[in-house]
Amino acid sequence: MQGGSIQASLGGRYATALFELAADAKTIETVEASLGKVRAALDQSDDFKALTTSPVVARDAASKAVLATAGELGVDPTTKNFLGVLAHNRRLAELPAIIRAFRALAARHRGEVTAEVTSAHPLADDQVAELKQQLRQRIGREVSVELAVDPALLGGLVVRIGSQMIDSSIRTRLNALASAMKG
Repeated sequence: MQGGSIQASLGGRYATALFELAADAKTIETVEASLGKVRAALDQSDDFKALTTSPVVARDAASKAVLATAGELGVDPTTKNFLGVLAHNRRLAELPAIIRAFRALAARHRGEVTAEVTSAHPLADDQVAELKQQLRQRIGREVSVELAVDPALLGGLVVRIGSQMIDSSIRTRLNALASAMKG
């Protein structure tokens, strides 16, 4: 992902602003860890996800609820303030895109490539380590992975690195077989 393409989206502009604040304060890793907590909360809590995506929640109520949640999650002050700004500007729905863009900026800052890996089932730590090793050998650079689970894949993995995609999912293989059988 090029810097220009990250900044082209609304989420990317917010992520870039947060990244610059974190870089100035030398807290990139801290903010990235806090954003990981927020991402986990979005994935695990339907209430938190609804709070961030619902247009009917009043701005003040959203701000108070997000700041309270940030306090419970133990996020750093920079991230907490940033979440307050997002709530005030009614941009909480952009959080997933902002988190992805921030991770990409942080990875690039460390000289890493970010791979988005989707699997049918959660991967064990040793599987993630092996995957990182395989990707590192293939690409020739350090790789950070962003994991997601999609049971519809049935099995296998879908790995996306920038514009390159490696799809070894069973769903894709079955679809290809079905197309071949149709003639």
